[in-house]
Amino acid sequence: MTDVGILATVLGGVGTLCAIIFGYAAFKRNRKEDDSGEGQQKGTLMTEIGYIKSGIDDIKTEQREQRKVNTELYSRMASVEASAKQAHKRLDNIERHTPREE
Repeated sequence: MTDVGILATVLGGVGTLCAIIFGYAAFKRNRKEDDSGEGQQKGTLMTEIGYIKSGIDDIKTEQREQRKVNTELYSRMASVEASAKQAHKRLDNIERHTPREE
C-alpha cells in the first residue's frame, strides 16, 4: 500500500469515528430537549387539571349552599301552607256564623 492509500484509510476511519461521535452527541442533545418539552407539557397539563379541580370544588360548594337554601325554602313553604290552611278553616268558620246578604 502506498502512503496515499494509508492516509485515505486513516482519514476514512477518523471520519467515520467523528460521524459516530457527533451523531451520538446530537442524539443526547435532542433527547434532553425532548424531555424538557415533555416536562413543560406535563406541567401545563397538571396546572390546567388543578384549575379544573378547583372549579369543580367551587361548583360543589355552591351546590351545597343552594341545597341548604332549598331545604330552608321547603320548610318555610310547608309552614306557610299550614298557616294558610288554618286561615281557610277560620274563614270558613266565620262564613258559617255570618248571615249572608242577598
